[in-house]
Amino acid sequence: MSKLSVIIPTRNELFLPQTINDLLTKASGEIEIIAVLDGYWRHEKWDPPQLPDHKNLTILHRGYARGMRNGINSAAAIANGKYLMKIDGHCMFAEGYDEVLKADCDDNWVVIPRRERLDAENWCRRTEMGDKRPAIDYEFLSYPYWKPHEVGIHGTVWGDRARERLNKPEYDIDDNLSFQGSCWFTTLDHFWKRIGGLQEEGYGTFIGEPQEVGLKTQLGGGRLMVNKKTWYAHLHKGRQYGRGYYMNKRETTAGNAYSVNYWMRYLWPDRVHDISWLIEQFWPVPTWPDDRSLWRMRDDN
Repeated sequence: MSKLSVIIPTRNELFLPQTINDLLTKASGEIEIIAVLDGYWRHEKWDPPQLPDHKNLTILHRGYARGMRNGINSAAAIANGKYLMKIDGHCMFAEGYDEVLKADCDDNWVVIPRRERLDAENWCRRTEMGDKRPAIDYEFLSYPYWKPHEVGIHGTVWGDRARERLNKPEYDIDDNLSFQGSCWFTTLDHFWKRIGGLQEEGYGTFIGEPQEVGLKTQLGGGRLMVNKKTWYAHLHKGRQYGRGYYMNKRETTAGNAYSVNYWMRYLWPDRVHDISWLIEQFWPVPTWPDDRSLWRMRDDN
């Protein structure tokens, strides 16, 4: 069996011990976990979590925070698996998640498990506590100027596509247009040789991770897929738990603007396709205008 390397970039993460234990106990095959503790030692009001002592767990301590993108790259740089999975530090998983994901992952694919909602206090899916909302299978890329006050290419839940394809086995492994960055699965070779690691210049430390991973995969000739045969449950922290760290609004705005400029002006030199081609593959896509001339940012914009 091929090893899976799970990387977890974290900062002031309350449920990291539970997440690591869940990964270790639910895996069917060989895994290693690389957790990045970003800036924990410098946080005056936060004690580092008591993590399990396990031979398959490696911890990278950062006295000063360097950001999520740097954390992902640093963890992937020491990964030894054939496969690579990035997750947030507040997730739980289905039994045997690793082997299910390996079974349907071509060399140039990025695969996203079905996303459920986590009840962290009870460590279960919220559906087990009476939540009636469906799992999240599909997201679309929003048109960058959909919200003029919030310019950016964002993943947005695509409920219509999910309902159209619900309970149809032929769509258990299906093409997806976008995803939330809380979990993605690929090969280590794809991450380094095709995606090229995550770029920090322009994006900054945090913004646009799923857009870069997804678009470099799809526009580079690969596929972004949802796998409904397994799931992970992700905690939406909200006001109850808070983000746990400060995000600079200026950096966020600049990173989103960079992403729009990069992809809408077709600036990636290794592309096989442009973003207009991708939108056509999934057409009609919510928020995108019918006028195709608006699908590319012009130099005079």
